[in-house]
Amino acid sequence: MPLDFMRPERLWWLVMIPLLVGLYVFLLWRRRRRSRPHAITNLDRVLPKQQAWKRHVAVGAAVLALAALNVAFAQPKGEVSVPRERATIVMAIDVSRSMIAEDVAPNRLAAAKSAAQDFLQMLPSGFNVALVSFAGTAAVVVPPTTDRGVVSAAIENLQVAPSTAIGEGIYSSLDAMAQAPPDPNDPKSTAPGAIVLLSDGYTNVGRPSDQAAQQSKKQNIPIYTIAYGTENGYVENEGRREPVPVNPAELAQISRISGGKAFTAGSSGQLKDVYSSIAHQVGYMKVDQEVTEAYAGYALGFAVLAAIAVISLGARWP
Repeated sequence: MPLDFMRPERLWWLVMIPLLVGLYVFLLWRRRRRSRPHAITNLDRVLPKQQAWKRHVAVGAAVLALAALNVAFAQPKGEVSVPRERATIVMAIDVSRSMIAEDVAPNRLAAAKSAAQDFLQMLPSGFNVALVSFAGTAAVVVPPTTDRGVVSAAIENLQVAPSTAIGEGIYSSLDAMAQAPPDPNDPKSTAPGAIVLLSDGYTNVGRPSDQAAQQSKKQNIPIYTIAYGTENGYVENEGRREPVPVNPAELAQISRISGGKAFTAGSSGQLKDVYSSIAHQVGYMKVDQEVTEAYAGYALGFAVLAAIAVISLGARWP
């Protein structure tokens, strides 16, 4: 993690570190030159020899403690993740006929509903959540709300329909985003938003999905896409099997254009892991924050290690 410092002029104390290390090496060298390797004193016969590695550990830990303490003294700042207090998340779910394929048990749509319910509960309670469904057309099923029960019931009631209009799903998601209620404490501010779009297929009707993604980018709304299913998916149509392989390429393009991130999932377990990852990403934001406390903790840890090594030397233990 790259660091900035609020008091960078204090870092000059770090020049003491190589000087102290050099002094230690010099003293070791001088001691070895002055020692008489064949002279054995009565004290040497009575007391066990001190282990050299303990001295090195004590000195090394003390030097590292000084270095960490100096960094803390300069008041470092770093990019850290902090929880968002407010945001609007639009869950866009593909309900086209291909979602009844059973390559994911019990079928794609049923598994997607279950994972979406888990994702809903992962989001902070202060987040507004909307639900959009799309097949040949798209609709805002639930506008942004903090009422998780309403969204949960709507997810369970999703039904399949023919065709796939991913672009229309994105445009409807943007419409839903515009319906987010203002913050009562700061009505003029706009909460950050994101679209989490799950689909398995190709756009075959409606406006192009790449144009919709560009519109989303203009509004600073990233789209996190989930390509859900496997290459082996199929549906029954009048007694014939119609292959419905997943199409990750179009969804990856959508996320890339909008500034989001693309995911793939070929099982219900993988889908839940993906939703968990997205919940963490949309639930936190990166901010510059002073991290002095962390480096003070490092210094304390190295100081404790040095003290233990010194005590071990003094007590000749173990």
